[in-house]
Amino acid sequence: MSRLLTLLLLPLSWLYAGIMAGRNWLYDTGRRPAATFPQVPVLSVGNLRVGGTGKTPHVAWLVAWLLAQGQRPALLSRGYGRRTRGYRRATAPDTAATIGDEPLQQFQQFRGQVPVAVSEDRAAGIWQLLREEPTLTAVVLDDAYQHRRVRPALSVLLTEQQRPFYQDHVLPAGRLRESRAGARRADVVIVTKCDPQLSEAARAAIRRRIGRYARPGVPVLFSTYAYGRPVPVPGTATGAAPGPEVVVLTGIAQPGPLLEYLAAAGYRVLHHARFPDHHAFRPAELRQLAAQLRPGQCVLTTQKDAARLLEPALAASMADLPVFYIPIDVRFMADGETRLQELLTPLFQPHAVV
Repeated sequence: MSRLLTLLLLPLSWLYAGIMAGRNWLYDTGRRPAATFPQVPVLSVGNLRVGGTGKTPHVAWLVAWLLAQGQRPALLSRGYGRRTRGYRRATAPDTAATIGDEPLQQFQQFRGQVPVAVSEDRAAGIWQLLREEPTLTAVVLDDAYQHRRVRPALSVLLTEQQRPFYQDHVLPAGRLRESRAGARRADVVIVTKCDPQLSEAARAAIRRRIGRYARPGVPVLFSTYAYGRPVPVPGTATGAAPGPEVVVLTGIAQPGPLLEYLAAAGYRVLHHARFPDHHAFRPAELRQLAAQLRPGQCVLTTQKDAARLLEPALAASMADLPVFYIPIDVRFMADGETRLQELLTPLFQPHAVV
């Protein structure tokens, strides 16, 4: 967005920010009630900015850590992009159309070991999960930073290194869902998608900028991505491992880090079919993609996109396409993992008050 257009849109941003500030004030002062759940710690992961800040892999890290500690977590999401409404528990027949691409990805990643559900009303969703699974010991809320109707035991705020919230404006002049002051609700801030070579001096400068908006003493941690080997997408014509020449298919908010990784890994991207975040792929689009391929070439995509490519309506178009997804894991920099564990562990002590 040009600087002139940003300036022209700022009055609308101030109006929207004021509306959101008023809403937050109602919850902060108790004039609007927020549900609490003394039965289990509720852990919220979210952001201030519209678009991809790495919520899904960070939620996966958190769920995996809980499992490793012997906890029994559940994952609750709104289910953005689904064509259903109300509470819905993920099961094997579900697709991205019924529960959303990110919940489907999480359900597949944990192979049903973790209850995954979607609900627009997170409080009602938590109560339903607790009725269905009375032995749960934690509920992880995905993309719930602005969902003030639930008061979490721990609120995790994510922001990208390349697009930090403190350099952005509220919609429509920028991409923030609320003002930068919203960072004060965070119990920990994680700067995501960092350059692995980010220096301590650069991290200190970022901490200072975030410290202008976060509460005093709130930890600011840094994470980066670790990319895995390509994984065949079920139902596609995958044989040998991908060669050096590939076509890339994405329907995510920020495909830049993936493209940077592919270049560094020695892949030559011949064509990038880029679609908006949560895009519902159509057979005609896949046929156009197939036309870009030559013998020995394949399609590389993300794990979230792969979840949407499993729609039954796409099966015929996918059958002859060699498609792989690139898995992503979160890696914390410096002592970030230890510090996050120090915040989490007390929530599961017998004396903890949630």
